[in-house]
Amino acid sequence: MDMRDPEVMDRSMSAWALHMGREVPPVEVRAALVRGTIAEAAAATARRLPDKSAIQVGADGMTHAELDDTARRVASWLTDHDAAPGTTVLLAGGNTMDYVVGYLAVLHSGAAVAPVNPMLTSRELDILLQDTRPVVTLASGDRLEQLRELDVPGTLLSLEGDGPGTLARAAARSRAAPVLVHDPDVVAHLAFTSGTTGRPKATPLTHGNLLASVRAVMWAWRWTEDDVLVHALPMQHGHGLSAVQAVLLSGCRSVVLPAFDPEALCRTIAEERATVLFGVPAMYERILTWGGLADADLTSLRLATTGSAALSPRTSDAMAAVLGHRPLERYGCTETGYVLSNPYDGDRRAGEVGIPLPGAEVAVVDVDAGPVADGAEGEIVARGPQVFAGYLHAAATEAFVGDGWFRTGDVGRVDPVSGYLTITGRAKDLIITGGLNVYPREVELALEALPQVASAGVVGVPSERWGEEVTAFIVPADGCAPGTDDLRAAAAELLAAYKRPKAFHLVEALPRNHMGKVLREVLVERAMGILDEGT
Repeated sequence: MDMRDPEVMDRSMSAWALHMGREVPPVEVRAALVRGTIAEAAAATARRLPDKSAIQVGADGMTHAELDDTARRVASWLTDHDAAPGTTVLLAGGNTMDYVVGYLAVLHSGAAVAPVNPMLTSRELDILLQDTRPVVTLASGDRLEQLRELDVPGTLLSLEGDGPGTLARAAARSRAAPVLVHDPDVVAHLAFTSGTTGRPKATPLTHGNLLASVRAVMWAWRWTEDDVLVHALPMQHGHGLSAVQAVLLSGCRSVVLPAFDPEALCRTIAEERATVLFGVPAMYERILTWGGLADADLTSLRLATTGSAALSPRTSDAMAAVLGHRPLERYGCTETGYVLSNPYDGDRRAGEVGIPLPGAEVAVVDVDAGPVADGAEGEIVARGPQVFAGYLHAAATEAFVGDGWFRTGDVGRVDPVSGYLTITGRAKDLIITGGLNVYPREVELALEALPQVASAGVVGVPSERWGEEVTAFIVPADGCAPGTDDLRAAAAELLAAYKRPKAFHLVEALPRNHMGKVLREVLVERAMGILDEGT
């Protein structure tokens, strides 16, 4: 099944559109996905549902009208400080209500938001400043202190407090800005890739890109204004910001935890009668090992989604037993937004990320960007209104092939019968051992199926004999201490000889970024260090 075939894409889009009560031609779907801007949509929702609670973060919350009015007051201050289409405002802070206000204010001003990864060092933050040249920087907490020691372009405004130079003072002393009508092609986010493959790349995302992404999943997941969304995702990441966007567009309500804690999250779900949960695999794994799960009431949830990293089938099965329905796996990246999803109604498959969302085209191609055989692995490419047009400081042709297909760098295969796509690894993570290709995720899934293994991280380590050696870092399951011989014997039952790890290292935890992705480069460094110690 070639997912680039227009007939395949049209059937997929029509299937997603059925919930709207009628068949919708693909061209109409695409037009509806990109219409307007996030700020216009937020203002429209505020007029329609002014007194309804919008977002609550910790003890602080606002109605839709309060949020939009406050944000437009801050937007007025921002425009007086040179914020406008074509400029950038840096947003650096944690999960707070002021962060949400600052985010929406920037979009009302027409400038682009540049969210700051919470893991950046001062040196990396300085590089970000040079890349973005913000006219204003909104910051709080440790980030504010870091920025005060750096050469920050433009104006630095604190998200905290109510004195001079703070967001609260800016809002109190400004009149609400009018709802400005901006072009959907104006850049709304200047996002940055995770940096796990090198220096993070600046990724301009327009209002149309962001709207197409969040509207696609809202349509596909039956989102309504009656939903209550709960999550503890960092708002500095696209996953967390998409939750804000869903609230602004739909008029639903969201309760956000300042930080993730299994007990607090499950208690909030019960108290708020949450209907939707956004999570990542590391969160679900911690929920399952939390001692109070047996007494938690999660019955109000109609949907629990997962993304940003791979969910193991074992974790999926365990959460399905708890929830009564399987977590819905979906796929996207910084550059594409959401482009694939398991269906809301129908067969959700553990370890698979489903079919293209409305407006999106997804394909698996070979090294020459040609189609692969049915069921064969290849690089995942995508195009559609969700997909960006090119990096800020690089030629677009470096990231695209053919007629506008973005090269994701992820490797996958499409089931020729169901059309579902499975992510099998990252092209950059490929291990070539003895001339044969090994994808780490395949080995990790095999090891994680063992009862004595909680999680596994697999990397290739340079080897004079093999070119690279498959090396595994193992987090043991509670109460287990598997020996190397036991792991080797188990791997021999599950994997071809060339895929079996040559070395196993037991660790308490795997190094991960703020969204739960395993930092393979750190594991390679650890493995090399262990080898050096042994020589």
